[in-house]
Amino acid sequence: MEAMGIPLAARVTLASGLLGLTLCVTNQWTTAELSPALQRSGVLAGLLSVGLMLVALLWTRIQPEAPERVVLEGRQGLELVAGLPEPLAEELGWGTQMLLTATPAASVLVHWRGRTLVRRGVLATACFSPGAICSRASATERAISLVNLALYPGRAEFIGLPDGVPAVLIQPLGSQGWVLLGGWSTRCFSRSDEAWLQGWAQRLRTALERWGPSGEPSEGVPGGS
Repeated sequence: MEAMGIPLAARVTLASGLLGLTLCVTNQWTTAELSPALQRSGVLAGLLSVGLMLVALLWTRIQPEAPERVVLEGRQGLELVAGLPEPLAEELGWGTQMLLTATPAASVLVHWRGRTLVRRGVLATACFSPGAICSRASATERAISLVNLALYPGRAEFIGLPDGVPAVLIQPLGSQGWVLLGGWSTRCFSRSDEAWLQGWAQRLRTALERWGPSGEPSEGVPGGS
């Protein structure tokens, strides 16, 4: 790991800038007589040194330190509600596996019409019950990304995800359900992750609506509310 989270190239550039500025000031200070040519060269050398330090600063902003992956407590597994039509079960199995593979998600949960249909990845022991944040996602019909769950007072809403999960991405399925992703680290979900989740959610919502209101998951569902 890079010291202090600063890339090696940025540290070398910063050190070069500091060294150059120090030498420039020392040279000007110890010179007995400052000629116009020496003054001009000193100004140019100082600007060059400051420029190198600015490049190092911008480098650290362009390439920030990656958030540290959190060790989540819980067993790895798959909980799928009983009684689902085979095509829908296959869609849920395929989509959740792809989300765990193609995104930084540690846990995936699909909640539809009051029931948790599937949980996959790192599993929590508590049941999920949607609250105000999920309701806001449904009302706006847009995904909500909580980049650092510890900062949100309503984080108790997501006890159906592994304890200590650092980031959550909520994708509404219309007004009747949600897909939740729990990430391995803070700020882990990118725009491309959100776009991928939105695309699968649209496909999943169609499949769920075809299942119809008469299709009821069986009682005693693992992870059901």
